[in-house]
Amino acid sequence: MVDRRKSQAGQEDGRVFLVVVDDSEELHQALYFACRRAKRLNGRIALMYCIRPAEFQHFAGVGELMREEAREQAENMLRVNSEWVHDLTGKNPMVYLREGDPRVEVINLINEDEQISILILGANTKGDSTGPLISYLTTKGAAECPVPITIVPGNLSDEDIDRLT
Repeated sequence: MVDRRKSQAGQEDGRVFLVVVDDSEELHQALYFACRRAKRLNGRIALMYCIRPAEFQHFAGVGELMREEAREQAENMLRVNSEWVHDLTGKNPMVYLREGDPRVEVINLINEDEQISILILGANTKGDSTGPLISYLTTKGAAECPVPITIVPGNLSDEDIDRLT
């Protein structure tokens, strides 16, 4: 496990808040919460998008086309969310694009980048499950995650988050 950097008085806090970007509704709440915390603590946001490998690659050409389309979608989502982060914090986020199982890749990224000090995830509040990543990280994956995890309920309004942060 890597040592996390400690802030020094009078300097940028150095805290980096990692948010996993996906197409879920609760991403808004997680990212808004992270931006509010980062701005308040003079920290930064890191965005990670994980492209899942195509499950059915019967033909190389089809698999490559699927991969290119997934990458374009990922880059677009990262761009849009990066702009929003900049609007909210005044800073450009750190951006990571990974390919693989998000449960594995989020842990790998946190272990590789010692600046990341907290993982912020949005929880699905409309179904029976909070989401696969949260389910994993609050059970088996908890022992593998070297930073605290903040789970933001997906039913919070921006005003609710403003009051909390």
